[in-house]
Amino acid sequence: MSELAAKTCLPCEGGAKPMSAEEAGQLLARLHNDWSLSEDGTEIRRDFRFKGFYRTMGFVNAVAWIANQENHHPDLEVGWGHCLVKFSTHAINGLSENDFICAAKVDGLLKD
Repeated sequence: MSELAAKTCLPCEGGAKPMSAEEAGQLLARLHNDWSLSEDGTEIRRDFRFKGFYRTMGFVNAVAWIANQENHHPDLEVGWGHCLVKFSTHAINGLSENDFICAAKVDGLLKD
């Protein structure tokens, strides 16, 4: 388990500052290489690919379980054989450490 995945999300209230691009880049480097930073620097995303809809939905349910445990919920786009996961901290309109903690936990669902 990665250091990020071992952490727990902390409540993030409005008024906190979102991460800088430099901070986000440092944490992004600790995730799977398929995660990317959006052009505006407000979210990270990864498109997960699967063989079939059933496996995709199993993954979606596991991501939902993590999100509820951490009380930090991603945006998901689900289709046949894939799920695009996007994390952002909506309360601050940008990225917080919570986004990277949850992304690391999602990475832990799959073997490379």
